[in-house]
Amino acid sequence: MNHIIKSITAAALVTFMGSCGKESSVRLETVKVETGEITETVTATGTVESVTQVDVGTQVTGIIDKLYADYNSIVKKGECIAEIEKTMLESDLKSAEASVESARHTYEYNRTNYNRDKALHDKQLISDYEFQTSKKDYEVSKAAYEKAMADRVRAAKNLNYAEIYSPIDGIVISREVEVGQTVVSSMNVANLYTIADLDNMQVIGNVDEADIGQVKVGQRVTFTVDAYPDDLFEGTVTQVRLSPTTESNVVTYEVVVGASNPDHKLIPGLTANLTIYVMSEKDVLQLPAGAFNFEPEEYPEAKNLPQPGQPVDRSKLAADEKSVWVLEGDKLVNKVVRIGAGNGIKTSILSGLKAGELVATGYDDAPVGKSGDMASDKQSPFAPQPPGRNKKK
Repeated sequence: MNHIIKSITAAALVTFMGSCGKESSVRLETVKVETGEITETVTATGTVESVTQVDVGTQVTGIIDKLYADYNSIVKKGECIAEIEKTMLESDLKSAEASVESARHTYEYNRTNYNRDKALHDKQLISDYEFQTSKKDYEVSKAAYEKAMADRVRAAKNLNYAEIYSPIDGIVISREVEVGQTVVSSMNVANLYTIADLDNMQVIGNVDEADIGQVKVGQRVTFTVDAYPDDLFEGTVTQVRLSPTTESNVVTYEVVVGASNPDHKLIPGLTANLTIYVMSEKDVLQLPAGAFNFEPEEYPEAKNLPQPGQPVDRSKLAADEKSVWVLEGDKLVNKVVRIGAGNGIKTSILSGLKAGELVATGYDDAPVGKSGDMASDKQSPFAPQPPGRNKKK
């Protein structure tokens, strides 16, 4: 029995000593300094609208006689799109013209009398009463003549209003009337069509109050709509509205995003999913955020690791400065770099490094311990224990 125990002890000792002869497999992880783009975004949802949308109505009462445009009709500015029956309007114009002629004759007659009576009054050949009566008749007839001319202008204008013209270039997205329908002009203009300019669209996005402080006019925006899930549309923030909207205790602010729409894929009412680029740095040197937290560690068993040099005093660094460990040959050199904008994942480097340099970020494994287990001192207490290990009491 003692012979067997001695044999087992000798075998374990050989195994332990053999494991001590192994070198560590620890390797230094590095990242290459590269030039690229760093972005930070804010997401929101919104509704697509046309920048210019006009309700076309009528200012006169009458019966719709003709319609020259329908849903989805493409119309040009100044194009006639509807007509109102003109019989009554033409009669009003003729009546106004007759009134003008009558008022003109009366005015001219009274003007002649006034001029004659004025000359007689100057020579004291007629009384003041006769002159004042003549002057009154002249002034009243003059006012009546001017009113008749104004009525004629209004009647002519109303006749012109019987022809409805498109005020903009666009597409008819709504038609509210049919031929033969009577439209009544009152305090509110009776709408006939809604015309929208689909070449230039806008998205009214709802941005959360936590993100609105980062959104500025001029920032680039990309968005998608459910109608074309494979298409990515681009736009620009044109307005940040300060009026808040509260719904279910959630405060949002409206952000207006302008977008061109040459293919007319975007139509009013679509729901858009917005990505607003609140920060975008292109063609800048960049490093992952983890590179600024690296500190060299000592692994005596590892023979392949570069040796670290003298570290810099971080307490003397400015607010926009960080220190990183750069691999130069078989050494690690601590360098001070000036940083710029970052998005929490990557940070731009303004000075202190060049493209292509290798910066240490960590170690890929723990060293071989004296017991022969990898990273035995860092092993999780929840990991399965090997057979024969003594349990702690």
